[in-house]
Amino acid sequence: MDHQQEEKVQLFGMWASPYVYKVKWALSIKGMEYEYVEEDLGNKSGQLLEHNPVHKKVPVLVYNGRPVAESDVIVQFIDDVWKGQGGRILPEDPHERAMARFWARFVPDKLSPPIWKWFTTAGGEEQEAAREAAVEHLRVLEAELNLGSNEFFGGDSVGLVDLSLGALAYVIPMYEEIIGARLITEEMFPSLYAWMGRFLAAPPVKDHLPPMEELKLRFRAIREYFLKNA
Repeated sequence: MDHQQEEKVQLFGMWASPYVYKVKWALSIKGMEYEYVEEDLGNKSGQLLEHNPVHKKVPVLVYNGRPVAESDVIVQFIDDVWKGQGGRILPEDPHERAMARFWARFVPDKLSPPIWKWFTTAGGEEQEAAREAAVEHLRVLEAELNLGSNEFFGGDSVGLVDLSLGALAYVIPMYEEIIGARLITEEMFPSLYAWMGRFLAAPPVKDHLPPMEELKLRFRAIREYFLKNA
């Protein structure tokens, strides 16, 4: 079946959302064409509210008029619907699939919160504690990536864990530049440091990245807001 000719795919998103880019990368892995609808989250469209009445958030994938919400759910849906097209996002082996889902949740559950705290806190004990927590979790990921000779967490190609971690490959360097301090160095995390470069250069990713200068300005404003209102 030729999905690209017979099926209509829409993606509702917002230009700065890492969750939206996760879905864009998944669609790119499958070689899917789709209609992208940019949302103003300060004035959400009726379509977005209709397609995602529970969370009222992006991303939302609309497949032949049927919406799917939440980025992790969408990515796995994409892998299932276009199973025979493009690369696989999740492994075939049930245990490997379970482990991929586990590590994909490690990012938002364990890693992202202390990194965000580090970025939005002024220098001092609180920021240092957040940095130490982030480094501890980064060491866990470093060890996981070092388990074999694979280029990506998904093996030789980008997979679910890479998609979940992917935005940090460009977000962390921005945070470092804005704060004026390093979190990931080649000396401390050689495997993660190399993975960040490989991920951003990977074919499904390199042509589907946010406008970096605009994003950096957005992050500067966010940090200034948090410091001002601390």
